[in-house]
Amino acid sequence: MCKYLEVTRSNFYNWKNRGPSKRALENEKILEIAKKSYAECHGICGLDKMLEDVREHFPKCSRNRLYGIQKRNGLYSKRKRKFKATTDSNHQLPVAENLLNQNFKADKPGAVWVTDISYVNTIEGWLYLATVKDICTKDIVGWATADNMKTELCIKALESAIKRYRPSPGLIHHSDRGVQYCSKDYQKLLKKHGMVCSMSRKGNCYDNACAETFFGTIKCEMLYHKKYETRKEAHRDIFWYIEIFYNRKRRHQSLGYMTPAEYRKTIEEQLLAA
Repeated sequence: MCKYLEVTRSNFYNWKNRGPSKRALENEKILEIAKKSYAECHGICGLDKMLEDVREHFPKCSRNRLYGIQKRNGLYSKRKRKFKATTDSNHQLPVAENLLNQNFKADKPGAVWVTDISYVNTIEGWLYLATVKDICTKDIVGWATADNMKTELCIKALESAIKRYRPSPGLIHHSDRGVQYCSKDYQKLLKKHGMVCSMSRKGNCYDNACAETFFGTIKCEMLYHKKYETRKEAHRDIFWYIEIFYNRKRRHQSLGYMTPAEYRKTIEEQLLAA
């Protein structure tokens, strides 16, 4: 064979006995990090978020290099699926003016919260999920689940956010025109804590897109890939997704690939130093 390939016998044995190259060894370490990142997020993270984890150890790792490793090892993120949301705005209750007008930006935490309701299908029946999201940090500051979508569900979600973060008066609270948010009890809670009410225009889903985006994310990344026997099982996964993964581990492109918890800490430190 050496004669056919026109190489000396000594060079052939040098090549045969040579260990893995430096790049190959690095690729093995990169693969270990990528696999760990993939496992910790239950296969939810995509290439760019995985790349940020890898670059904490290998800053010069290129996107194409990681893509090749990802492709060879089948570390693909779960695919998104469409979902449908519903809002009951057929009521005669007073509604508030749209103060955001699709400007979903805030320069500090606790300035603007957006909220919405969605649902999860289980064999036992529907499980409804209400969330409150801070549009500055993107984290879910409050949430609650129930077997119905009455006003109490939304109140419970908002109260959990208030208890956790104790926002200052003047916070803008934005929602759709759902009967839950227009109810006297919910409006009473907003006034009690000095929150300024803002609501979407009727029939315009884009006015509350910032809140609805979270439901698209949690459903496409986790809930649509599972079949739940009971509401308790679904609630357990929602808890993990929000409290363990989404708020503390899921990197957001709009936050410079930081997690909501990291971004909140950074902003709060900057405000204290100012």
